[in-house]
Amino acid sequence: MSLLEPTDGLGPWNQFLCRACGLIYDEGEGDPDSGLPPGTRFADIPEDWACPICGVTKSDFEPYQRRAPVAPASIPAAPQRRAGVVIVGGGISGWSVAEAIRAENATIPITLATACDGSLYHKPELSVALGRGLSPDALRRETGVTAAARLGVRLMADTVAVGLSPERHSLRTTRGTLRYTHLVLAHGARPALPSSLDPALCWRVNDLAAWSGLHDELARGPRTVAVIGAGMVGCEMAEDLARAGHAVTLLGAATLPLPDLLPEPAARRLLAGLQGVGVRYQGNSLVRGLSRRPDGGLTITLADGTSLVAATVIAATGLAAPSRLVRSAGLAFDHGIAVDPTTLRTSGPDIFALGDCISIEGRPCRFIEPIGRQAAVIAHTILGRVHPGYAHAAPVIRLKTRSAPIALHGAPVAGSPWHVVEESEHRLAMEQRHDGAVTAWLAA
Repeated sequence: MSLLEPTDGLGPWNQFLCRACGLIYDEGEGDPDSGLPPGTRFADIPEDWACPICGVTKSDFEPYQRRAPVAPASIPAAPQRRAGVVIVGGGISGWSVAEAIRAENATIPITLATACDGSLYHKPELSVALGRGLSPDALRRETGVTAAARLGVRLMADTVAVGLSPERHSLRTTRGTLRYTHLVLAHGARPALPSSLDPALCWRVNDLAAWSGLHDELARGPRTVAVIGAGMVGCEMAEDLARAGHAVTLLGAATLPLPDLLPEPAARRLLAGLQGVGVRYQGNSLVRGLSRRPDGGLTITLADGTSLVAATVIAATGLAAPSRLVRSAGLAFDHGIAVDPTTLRTSGPDIFALGDCISIEGRPCRFIEPIGRQAAVIAHTILGRVHPGYAHAAPVIRLKTRSAPIALHGAPVAGSPWHVVEESEHRLAMEQRHDGAVTAWLAA
């Protein structure tokens, strides 16, 4: 938070949330890298200013209610004997719940168990960090230890949840059993790796630890890199790697990238943009195997019998919510932990879930922007406070490819026709009408 005090008579600094990537613009902090000094009011930002993470303009930001400051609370040195809230997961979802609870209650015991070290970072930055020269330390906004001390949370880092008993209100972990009054599952989703890919031979970049390892490997100098999977993350990483000076091949299962999301004209614009920064796209490519070469390189064997060689392979083949823990506990699971769409309760007593690991009416909810609202609902419910409940709406989706930026407002409907609204050399706007709604794609 900026130490600069408001002197313009307009009251305290306000915050605004990017509906595409979840970035928070704080008027007190400004955006110095984009020419906005600390103390720049949101209303004074030029209309062509872009989010430094995903590139949307200020029209896709909305007011964000600042949480009340929380005084640091002491954490008992010995394990807590009094049951309280237990949070599983140290990503943005888990910490958001801890923040939301502490904003309302300074004394309720909170334990956060996470398989990582609990560092706080903005996940959307991972797919654009290399091209911007960001190191792991630059991405880390706060250590888990510091955040735990600030919020009065007992942090159990490097701890894995291995068993859950809803009847006993207990969670077994690799560091012992935790009793809880309320449990919040925020353990995210994991890369879905096809059986044809040896996990020991390819990178899956879904968290800061994995990205740090990849960063160290690529820091040795320019390399030949193959990115398997031409979805959003695959396209973003391919461009980021190319901008960082690596020779990149992007392997997609279809003729064009993002075939299930983009209409053909937009997909062609995206492909041209990627090729313009040096990415080689190889479509209609299904991977049959991955093996180590005698010289240390990697051979990717394709289903058509051809192959290619790369020094580094990255798998961007989608995500899947882990199910073992919740299924063994008898919780409902449907492409994610099934939650009530309003309260985010699971089918188990006093158990909630949010973020990448949940599904609402059978659909995964893997967006950054709604997490703050989800956390607020859970916090208020746990504390017995009145809250209108969570109302899910498809956020703005922004493809962070600077060569061909694309934004989606709403959710495309399979089978519905697309209509070109505007087309020029530098801009393409399309819309899809269904039930009175309009979905627009913009491709520069």
